[in-house]
Amino acid sequence: MSGTVRILRPSAWLAVLTLLVLTALAAPVAAVDGPAVRLSASQAGSGGSVTADGTGWRPHTLLMLLVCGRATPSRGVVGGTNSCANGEGRAVTTDARGAFSRELPVAEPPVPCPCVVHVATVTGAEAEADAVLRVAGHPVAPLPAVRSGGRLAVLSDVRLTGSSGPLTWFGAPPTRTLVLTVGNTGTGPVRDPVFQVGTAHGVFAPQWDDRQWHGTLAPGRKAQIKLSVELSAGAHGDYAVTLRYDGRTLAEQPWAVGRPWGVTLFWLLLCLVVPAALFRIGMAVVDRVRPRRAGGPRRTGGSGRTGGSGGSGGAGGAGRTGHRRLPRPTLPGLSRRAALPALSALPRLSWAALRRTYSRAPKAPHPTNPTPNPSPDPAQGPASHPAPAPTAPLPWFSPHSAPGGPAGRLSAPHDDSPTSPTTPIPKGPK
Repeated sequence: MSGTVRILRPSAWLAVLTLLVLTALAAPVAAVDGPAVRLSASQAGSGGSVTADGTGWRPHTLLMLLVCGRATPSRGVVGGTNSCANGEGRAVTTDARGAFSRELPVAEPPVPCPCVVHVATVTGAEAEADAVLRVAGHPVAPLPAVRSGGRLAVLSDVRLTGSSGPLTWFGAPPTRTLVLTVGNTGTGPVRDPVFQVGTAHGVFAPQWDDRQWHGTLAPGRKAQIKLSVELSAGAHGDYAVTLRYDGRTLAEQPWAVGRPWGVTLFWLLLCLVVPAALFRIGMAVVDRVRPRRAGGPRRTGGSGRTGGSGGSGGAGGAGRTGHRRLPRPTLPGLSRRAALPALSALPRLSWAALRRTYSRAPKAPHPTNPTPNPSPDPAQGPASHPAPAPTAPLPWFSPHSAPGGPAGRLSAPHDDSPTSPTTPIPKGPK
């Protein structure tokens, strides 16, 4: 019995082969369960390095390796890449089997630990994995409290509503309202969410402002949210408005802002008005401070004539200047004292009397035989005051200065054309 060899049945051999095949296939199945990363050391100091080995990634995929703080493998990186040492990150590409090996320098992240080595895809479908790393000498702080299970998602197109007012044309800050509909796709309510609205111009980084929406959004519910967006004064050009919540970008909307042409018009007018005002002020100062000419006119006691004119007005006006004020014409035969009563009696004069009075030339009195006062005209009525002696004729009433007129003609300057309605008809003495 002891030397007898027992031969297994064919069914037993089949069971053994099946067990061996399942054991060989168990390791590959675990390997392709998901992307993973392992470190050569679980602790290192700042300035050192660790080697990261990864498996289970897509073949020929570009990956980014970062040392991040405030993160755990179960919760991920709280705060996104803002919690990572981005300046010391490394990139690597997986091979045909989806594996990689890369040396990574250890740097202190901008936030306290717990820290991890965070590996994530750069292109293609998103995939990420974390490995715990203790950075020696870096502070450690507890993670923030876990938020509710609420998660917001955009359900409709984002749009900017509103228009620019007339003040925006003169450089006032442009304003718009960002309108969108969000829904709670999580398992818990979202209370008073705080959104981040960023405005970016060209290639510059966006400037973020916090905008809080007051209200509670239960799981499976949706609501329309309106958030105000405002740019700086005088902004113009192409802008991009970005909405972010809980570290995730929800929407992005372009915004074309027109140029404030009113500011340009204001500067153009200013460049014209200021030089004109300065020119006027300069001319006024020059006119005030420039010296007087030595041969300028001198006023005398109320006659309105210069001192050098004397009685030579009939000889061509010697001693006159171009700046002298001309004397005021008066009625012939009347002095200043008798002018007011005579003017009050003008409505009672007839046209023939007025024409005869202005067409006659008064005779100068003889120095030895003065002419008596003429008798008043019956048409003028009784004179209230005696007529004084006739005064010297004005320069333009002188017989010698009248152009082309007779020797006895005396009249004011006027148009002598035949068609003029005011041309007087000279008559001889009756």
